[in-house]
Amino acid sequence: MSIADKQEKLVEDFEIFPDWHERYEYVISLGKTLAPMDSNLKTEENIIKGCQAKVWLDAKFENGRVEYSADSDSQITKGLIAIFIRVLNGEKPEDILKANMEFLTRAGLRDHFISTRANALNLMTVKMKQRALEFASHP
Repeated sequence: MSIADKQEKLVEDFEIFPDWHERYEYVISLGKTLAPMDSNLKTEENIIKGCQAKVWLDAKFENGRVEYSADSDSQITKGLIAIFIRVLNGEKPEDILKANMEFLTRAGLRDHFISTRANALNLMTVKMKQRALEFASHP
């Protein structure tokens, strides 16, 4: 499944829920599906700076693809990073770098989160693309 296909699936998933209380619950449930992050990866270096909640992001390059792991001390923020991982995990660095994250707007995520969380969405996008860029020149 391509990045665009995964994004479209998430937009469709959000459309299932008629109100934002249910959508918030869905975001939280996505966070609960994240694989546990090794505690030794929860370092200052892996913190996404500028987020109100603590968010840790690590990335590895395996078999030509980026494998992300993440965690947060906030349930809703953990759900948001889980959305990014669902879309970008296991993809080639060059595909991650080209990915248009407009699906966040189409899913209503940018409009319905308070400004600090909307800022977190931008910071998560930037950090994940920065990590992909680190691997982009690898064969």
